[in-house]
Parts: sequence; structure tokens; C-alpha cells
Amino acid sequence: MTEFEAQVLTDLSVLKNQMNMLLGIGQPGRLAQLEERVERHERSVQRVKGFVGAMSGLLTIFHLAIDYFRR
Repeated sequence: MTEFEAQVLTDLSVLKNQMNMLLGIGQPGRLAQLEERVERHERSVQRVKGFVGAMSGLLTIFHLAIDYFRR
């Protein structure tokens, strides 16, 4: 085996280990954990958007009430 072939096999072994760590071997890997974190973040962003929408509607009604009672 030449030095080049040994280097290639070493690099492939390192790559294989990194892919196993990233994807996981029967366990959730880092990629699955990252996807879960993104989904949790998206859910929280949607909740905040809903809350802000509701609050803006209440604020609009409050301003309309102020205008109504001012006249």
C-alpha cells in the first residue's frame, strides 16, 4: 500500500466517523437534534406572532374606543 492510499483510507475513516457523529448510529445525531431545535424555535416564533397579532387587534379596538368616546 502506498502512502497515498494510506492517506486516503485515513481520511475516509475520519469522514466516516464524522458522518456517524452527525447522523447518529441508531441514536439521534447532531443533525436530528438541530432539526428539533429549529422546530421548537419555529413553534415559539409562531406563538409570538399570534400573541402580537392579538395584541395589535386589542390595541386597535382600544384606539377606536378612545376616538368614539372623545366625540
